[in-house]
Amino acid sequence: MLKYIEQQHDAMLQLIKQLVSIDSGSHDKQGVDKVGQILTDYYKQLGFIVNVSHEKEFGNHLIIQHKDAIEPNIIVLAHMDTVFPKGTANERPFRIKGDRAYGPGVIDMKASLVTLLYALKSLIETGNLGYKDVQIVINSDEEIGSITSRQLIEKMASNKKYALVMEPARKNGALVSSRRGKGNYTLSVLGKAAHSGIEPEKGRSAIEELAHKVIQLHELSDPDHGINVNVGVIEGGSSVNTISEHATAQIDIRISEMDQAIPLEEKLEEICASTDVYGTSVSLEGEINRPPMEKTKKTELLLKIIKEAGVSIGVKVKDTATGGGSDASFTAALGIPTIDGLGPVGGNAHSDKEYLELESITPRTLLLATVIQRLSEK
Repeated sequence: MLKYIEQQHDAMLQLIKQLVSIDSGSHDKQGVDKVGQILTDYYKQLGFIVNVSHEKEFGNHLIIQHKDAIEPNIIVLAHMDTVFPKGTANERPFRIKGDRAYGPGVIDMKASLVTLLYALKSLIETGNLGYKDVQIVINSDEEIGSITSRQLIEKMASNKKYALVMEPARKNGALVSSRRGKGNYTLSVLGKAAHSGIEPEKGRSAIEELAHKVIQLHELSDPDHGINVNVGVIEGGSSVNTISEHATAQIDIRISEMDQAIPLEEKLEEICASTDVYGTSVSLEGEINRPPMEKTKKTELLLKIIKEAGVSIGVKVKDTATGGGSDASFTAALGIPTIDGLGPVGGNAHSDKEYLELESITPRTLLLATVIQRLSEK
């Protein structure tokens, strides 16, 4: 397989360039579907069946498995969307400088889409049958919380023995064996407007009330136990000389264990059950939209298989925990052994400095193919 993958390096790089050159932000249905059509054509050429889950607002999702597959045991998750607005691909086109490739979505996760495809091609070309034991779900809205694809992922994963997730490897090459859970909330405050110079006593400041709440919310953070509460965006008021009638805050929470969710939500509700500024009112909306991906004994057994596969091809496999979210949380919450970060190595995702380590393409493609083959034999 190594020889075949090495021979395909230039073709892989050209496909990565083609995908990076297409804007596919989460809200760009046309762009995401264009990426999806390119992938569909490639998979069909390899004998895979591609079922399309159609969406009206967002891009369509793809469910892929080989025509000879019968009840595959492995689910592989990947996504086509990026965080970048339309026009970014023209502003920052794909380029290679030294040992790295740059461009919007190059590591998160256009390169992963290509290494997954070629890992399966290498299995087919070398007579290994692991490609028959794989079902792939490639979604269109991972970057905005998989709001239309979560149920699809959970449905497809429900009868699987293993889950492999194609988010990029960490900068040091480590896989991801655990992730913190994530929640998003909106805090809204209503006050009473008044002229701040003429009759301020008649006003009730929503911004003042929000300031109290921000401090109280941040005090819920408990870094030692993996709990973080962050008010990342605040808005309010209408003019500098008006007591603010309204104010809002966008809140991000992170938890390390699912058992932390209910107590934390209860504390959020307790804070919002009363006000510090007389005459204001507060409401809270939101939910935990990604459960934590906890490192279980089953996960450790899967990781052991992957590390052994790495040893067999000369790739040292490390693992780590991260605070970012991914679709790995959904399969892990179902009790399915899940490992993330199986894409190539890179960094600075979601920024204009996003990069792919070119030297990681071949070994990471080979590692993925070897892992799929080994898992198919279990």
